[in-house]
Amino acid sequence: MGTTGMPAVQHQLPTVEEVSAGGIVVDASKETLDVAIIARLNRGGRLEWCLPKGHPEGSENSEEAAVREIAEETGIEGRIVSALGSIDYWFTVSGHRVHKTVHHFLLIATGGYLTIENDPDHEAVDVAWVPLQELGRRLSFPNERRIADLAREVLPEHL
Repeated sequence: MGTTGMPAVQHQLPTVEEVSAGGIVVDASKETLDVAIIARLNRGGRLEWCLPKGHPEGSENSEEAAVREIAEETGIEGRIVSALGSIDYWFTVSGHRVHKTVHHFLLIATGGYLTIENDPDHEAVDVAWVPLQELGRRLSFPNERRIADLAREVLPEHL
């Protein structure tokens, strides 16, 4: 009951479920095991360095979406060697709440070159190779830093 004796009114925003896939693509030919990351501008206009990711298209599964999104956003082609788990978070936009789940994978680079020119959504404003040991310090989000830690743990099994 509310303070007036009337039932409290619950104003709940509608919820939308979103799924994305992406991950960590490593240049295993470099001793520093460089990882391709992208920079995006957040809604407030601040630059955030993050892992490439995006929504599956058509009948794509998460693995196929991750490979495509990484190639589109970084220019780097890769092959998946391991799943790195999923993260989920909530945010509010345009009058609804979004529950987003992102599936992350570890990829070994197989070709390509760093570019944001192939990003059809033009979300990436910059791209860079970062040594794996520095990745956690460069990423803007704690949940992605945890994915980077996991990648460092499992990568030796795949080199």
